[in-house]
Amino acid sequence: MNEQNDYSNHLASETSPYLLQHANNPVEWYPWGPEALEKARRENRPILLSVGYSACHWCHVMAHESFEDEETARLMNQLFINIKVDREERPDIDKIYQTAHSLLTQRPGGWPLTVFLTADDHVPFFAGTYFPDTPRHGMPSFQDLMQRVAAYLSENEQEIRAQNISLTNALQSITARPSKTDTLNLVPLDTARQQLESSFDEREGGFGEAPKFPHPTNIERLLRHWAAGSTTSGEPDKRALHMAVFSLEKMARGGLFDQLGGGFCRYSVDAHWMIPHFEKMLYDNGALLALYAEAWAATANPLFQRTCRQTANWVMREMQAADGGYYSSLDADSEGEEGKFYVWTPDEVRAQLGEQDYAVFARRYGLDRPANFEGRDWHLHVYRSRAQLAQEFSLTLDAVEQVITRSHETLLALREKRVHPGRDDKVLTSWNGLMIRGMAMAGRYLGEASWIESAERSLDFIHATLWKDDRLLATCKDGRAHLNAYLDDYVYLIDAILELLQARWRDGDLSFAIDLAEAVLKHFQDPAGGFFFTSDDHETLIHRPRPEHDDATPSGNGIAAKVLGRLGHILGETRYLEAADNTLKSIWAGIESMPHAHTSLLLALEESLLGFQTVIIRGDGSALADWHARASVAYAPARFTLAIPATAHDLPAQLAERKPGSDVVAYICSGLVCSEPVTDPEVFNTLMTESETGRQP
Repeated sequence: MNEQNDYSNHLASETSPYLLQHANNPVEWYPWGPEALEKARRENRPILLSVGYSACHWCHVMAHESFEDEETARLMNQLFINIKVDREERPDIDKIYQTAHSLLTQRPGGWPLTVFLTADDHVPFFAGTYFPDTPRHGMPSFQDLMQRVAAYLSENEQEIRAQNISLTNALQSITARPSKTDTLNLVPLDTARQQLESSFDEREGGFGEAPKFPHPTNIERLLRHWAAGSTTSGEPDKRALHMAVFSLEKMARGGLFDQLGGGFCRYSVDAHWMIPHFEKMLYDNGALLALYAEAWAATANPLFQRTCRQTANWVMREMQAADGGYYSSLDADSEGEEGKFYVWTPDEVRAQLGEQDYAVFARRYGLDRPANFEGRDWHLHVYRSRAQLAQEFSLTLDAVEQVITRSHETLLALREKRVHPGRDDKVLTSWNGLMIRGMAMAGRYLGEASWIESAERSLDFIHATLWKDDRLLATCKDGRAHLNAYLDDYVYLIDAILELLQARWRDGDLSFAIDLAEAVLKHFQDPAGGFFFTSDDHETLIHRPRPEHDDATPSGNGIAAKVLGRLGHILGETRYLEAADNTLKSIWAGIESMPHAHTSLLLALEESLLGFQTVIIRGDGSALADWHARASVAYAPARFTLAIPATAHDLPAQLAERKPGSDVVAYICSGLVCSEPVTDPEVFNTLMTESETGRQP
């Protein structure tokens, strides 16, 4: 931000911290909306659309180089109507124009996204990402580019109009459905397993080459494949388990994970998980917290337990507002430098820890090796295990643990005195849903009531602040909630509520989930099957996306199919089951062609065809808690458990038939087939054991 400039543009009243970062640019920025779009149409000036987000490093670079520069701003204001969009508040716009970028350039997009649109129809005719202030890396300067784009439009309007028609048709063809299949099968599950193995990095874990992303839905798929193999064939897929566990271990020991403060960065720039792009996103950490909790339940690996604890503690310490909502992200930069907050020098660490503790710490985290960041600093990456350190230094494991814990506490306290990265403190409904789910699952598997309470506080904030007139809003900052919510907001939140209910019963939460599901069916459903990303009363854009494959976050259609299937079984609601089934059948062509890109839908497919177990327990006191713990803390991903106190009232639909008895009683159903009520704890224990993977290392 140009602090010397008192000028305020049209972003000054926005809620997005990202847009507010640009409110004092000399560029006459507008938010996306009627004012800017009408001005472009009236003056017949093309639109320069710039999409980014607060934690984006290269967005900051382009802002400093170009948007704060007076001469660049003069050109922008002269040639274009300039619109700035926060991709986190407007994922609908981002999805459309990222897809358009890929169609125009035949390359993947990214942020900052820079797109030039014709004035009247908002169709892009030129697109790119970051452009430098001077010619370099084979790219023209941003000033030169703008002048060339404007000149080309004025001289080639008919050609551009023809291209726009082709692009619009191409966008529509993306969501054009082939005929629905009438039958589903399990073949894509095995195909996805094979595809994931073919891209598995045997040496470093994860999938593919650098840059390396965590891909939590892929690892979840491998864990579930192992579990399903164990329960259906009696032959666990140990290779699938290895790929999952090895990847999780590598990530947790790498620089992708904040070894001192907890929480994961967005991706690693190298193949070794060593140096991350330092921004921390709520959505990554929500998904990874849930995944590590499941991996802990499946394997009892203490590394996974520690990773959960550090991540959950970071979330509660740095990412949760006093009113309960979870913040969106932390920047990669502080004091204008990426990663500066996180890196160290050996001398700095030695001065704090003393020689004895430093020797152990340096050996563990690579401070005795050459600098691994920018050739001058060290970013912590685990090189030696606790057992290796105990052997090398002739210490007990307890003594090594004490050194590591003591060193972490000392350095974390010192780091807290540094200038912190910027925090995007808006609350996004969808990302809160992902973190509520993560905190609820981790709290259940690790027995941490405070994490479950944290999730409750976020849910209560959303219910009170972002649920208005039976509809969700997408974002809130400083008490101001606005923007129509998207499919992800609804279905991620339903998924979160269902996980929170598995952790503990609370009257009213299931009813809220049902209200959300009804809104999804009413406002997002495609008559051909599946769901659109935007509601039927959303602003009309050049395209209405229908998310099918997983991106950085799970597919909205995949989560919709899963939660509607689960709700349908719990409540005996055939409308939900039919909607889930139609979603799978309508997207079957995509699932068959690229199963590994549709792992969220594969989870719903698996539960649809193999069924899943619902366990409804009624009772009171410690006996109810004991039965609940027996059913809910082992890794049994195809089981859904509710422990409902006998005093609970106004239960919806089929649940009302699950009556309490004189003592604890369990109602167990597999798919649509239910057993007689179970009141004998030994019988209950046997039934649970028969349907579990168990903790197999």
